[in-house]
Amino acid sequence: MTDDDSISVTGRIDGPRPVRFLVPLAIFAVIAIFLGIGLTLNPREVPSPLIGKPVPEFSLPPVQDRIEGLSSKDLEGEVSLVNVFASWCVACQDEHPLLMQLYQENVVPVHGLNYKDRPQDAAAWLDALGDPYTRTGADENGRVAIDWGVYGVPETFVVDRQGRIAYKHIGAITPKVLRETLLPLMKDLREQP
Repeated sequence: MTDDDSISVTGRIDGPRPVRFLVPLAIFAVIAIFLGIGLTLNPREVPSPLIGKPVPEFSLPPVQDRIEGLSSKDLEGEVSLVNVFASWCVACQDEHPLLMQLYQENVVPVHGLNYKDRPQDAAAWLDALGDPYTRTGADENGRVAIDWGVYGVPETFVVDRQGRIAYKHIGAITPKVLRETLLPLMKDLREQP
C-alpha cells in the first residue's frame, strides 16, 4: 500500500477510481453510434450478394391457365425484368399498373415469379388485373425465391443479356423508381455489347 491510499471502513482500498467504470459508458456510446447510423439507412436498399452473378438455376411450371413457365435459361439473350408477386400481396396490386404499362409499351420482357400462391388465386388475380408477364413461373413452396434472395413480395430484378442479375428493387415499383432507376438501367444494359 502506498501513502496515498487508505483503508476504508469496509476494508477496501480507497484511491483512484478504476477505468472499469468507463467501460459501460464506452459500450453504450458505440451502440448509440451504430443505432444512429442504422436509422439513416434505407431499408429498401438491402444489398444483394447476387448482383453481377448469374441467376440461380431453376425451372418452374407455369401459373395455372398460363402456357409458359419460367426457368433460368429463359433469362438469357435479352435484358428483362423478373417480378416476384403474389395475389395476396397488396403492394403487388399497387405496382401492377406500371407492369401493365411496360407490357403494353413493349419496353422490356417482364417475367413473373409467383410466390407461395394457390394456383387458382394466382390465375384469378392475373385474369382480373391483366397479365403483363411474358412467362410466369409458379413457385408454390417459395424455394426458388429463397435462392434469389427474396425477402418478401413484391421484389423486382433487372437481368442482363448474359442472364446475370444487374439490380434488385425491394418493394413496389413506383413511377419515380421506374423513371429514374429501372428504365435508365435497362436502356444502358441494352446498349452494351
